[in-house]
Amino acid sequence: MPRILTYNVRRCLGTDGRLSPGRIADVIAAYEPDVVALQELDVRRARTGGVDQAHAIAQALGMQMHFHASLRVLEEEYGNAILTHRPSHVIKAGPLPAGSGRRAREPRGALWTSINLGGTDVQVITTHLGLHRHERLAQVDCLLGPQWLGHPSCREPVILLGDFNASPRSRAYRRLASHFRDAQVSAPHRRAKPTFPSRLPILRIDHAFVTRSIHVVRVESVRSPMARIASDHLPLMVEFQVMPVKGGKVDMEHVRE
Repeated sequence: MPRILTYNVRRCLGTDGRLSPGRIADVIAAYEPDVVALQELDVRRARTGGVDQAHAIAQALGMQMHFHASLRVLEEEYGNAILTHRPSHVIKAGPLPAGSGRRAREPRGALWTSINLGGTDVQVITTHLGLHRHERLAQVDCLLGPQWLGHPSCREPVILLGDFNASPRSRAYRRLASHFRDAQVSAPHRRAKPTFPSRLPILRIDHAFVTRSIHVVRVESVRSPMARIASDHLPLMVEFQVMPVKGGKVDMEHVRE
């Protein structure tokens, strides 16, 4: 069964103060995912030694990489990536609204790829939403709109995942959960687990939202000793099946227990 993993890597800066894309790759490799969504990657930035972190992690995992820079200053970039060893291509990559207010806020963006998993094209979108409530709501509205999730090309099956900076009690989360299923809530016989901060996680702000044709088999908040120090977030791994849709209805007969 395919596995997808979302991970805010905090520019590969561990809670021990060490920069290490290789350590991030090791955390991911232990779970053998087919698709990886990464947030907070530095590419050629002076503060992290000029390394292209997206390329370094993809190379270590033997995956192809799609990167979108939410922030670009001359040659330096910062943003999100989707990695996979399956056939894939980018559908859209672009900014999300910054919200209103006088204070300058970190630019945010999203990346949408189509990935062939077992003969089915799965639409995978990753994002990293803002820190302010009104900013997040504007970004969620944009994602749900006609340019992203509401676009005619964004058909079943769809997975939206990343760091939403939004707990299940927030309006941003509830708005998304009214359109999609939270993978952690959908997983059988499992309690939803927090992912932040990594050493002692108490907040559930990293999420994977899925459409009805994604049958969630297992979800795990990765809590290995290395994951607890590699970043300030823990990765979230989802194992799933893609179910066929007939006449607008999900064909449950194809679900394997």
